[in-house]
Amino acid sequence: MAHKVGIIGGDGIGPEVIAEGLKVIRAAGVELDTVDYDLGGARYLRDGEVLSDETLEEWRGLDALYLGAVGTPEVPPGVIERGLLLKMRFVLDLYINRRPFIFEGDDARDPHDFIVIRENTEGTYAGEGGFLRKNTPAEIATQGSVNTRMGVERCIRYSFTLAQSRPRKHLTLVHKTNVLTFSGDLWERTFNEVAEEFPDVETAYNHVDAACIYFVQDPGRYDVIVTDNLFGDILTDLGGAVSGGIGFASSANLNPTGVSMFEPVHGSAPDIAGQNLANPTAAVLSGAMMLDHLGEAAAADRIRAAAADTSTLVGSTTEVGDLLVARLG
Repeated sequence: MAHKVGIIGGDGIGPEVIAEGLKVIRAAGVELDTVDYDLGGARYLRDGEVLSDETLEEWRGLDALYLGAVGTPEVPPGVIERGLLLKMRFVLDLYINRRPFIFEGDDARDPHDFIVIRENTEGTYAGEGGFLRKNTPAEIATQGSVNTRMGVERCIRYSFTLAQSRPRKHLTLVHKTNVLTFSGDLWERTFNEVAEEFPDVETAYNHVDAACIYFVQDPGRYDVIVTDNLFGDILTDLGGAVSGGIGFASSANLNPTGVSMFEPVHGSAPDIAGQNLANPTAAVLSGAMMLDHLGEAAAADRIRAAAADTSTLVGSTTEVGDLLVARLG
């Protein structure tokens, strides 16, 4: 039976890269029963729709969601991000953001293979805060970081289980415990307590500023990293930059027991939309992560093998897709 997958091409280059991702998935031998959803900045400008509760309820009956990119310059910042992406994460409880970074090395950078697990539903993105005396000289803005023991522990436990399954069996907690003494304490205590259940996993701790340095100077030190929502957002963009570029960076927004969403981490790039210039590799690799989630691990591995030599994945959007299809035989 074909897997039922919701397709959100979105804005800008989103539909272009998703089309190539679907082409590669078909070439790998996996049939998808796709349902298209017209959502994003262009849809919002047309009729004000961002993401309805009815659509969210429909998504609960799908096997997965595959998203290209959303956002247009004409829409004020935060409208689509909070009304679509964050709403999706919160309502569907996509509490794990998983981003792999693999680089074979070159003259300037050493090879590395690590995964960042970012808590995806709490922290500063939870929306706690507000204004006092807005638009006056005495204006005050607050933005709290919401961290629950349940949210922190399930993210950390997932990360330990992942690290345990990998050859190096190493997990690093990244936070800022010397300044964020409340949330940092909760994360560190929970990390240490869960670690007792995984004696075969070696652990380490880095402040987030130190981790940024290590990402550039010595990314090979990492195996699996677990961190909070804000730090994970920043670190994973940096991870893409040191691993060949953001055009190769894939991601999964996971509810391990429910519908999950898969997307490349680049933006909608409206300046090159419709010109067949976008690199679709990140979307293709996100599609491979989706196949893992759907139980199609063999096909996912074939796609990753086809895309492993990123230095040869050059050309137009469709040319890169065609090259990957050819490698799949």
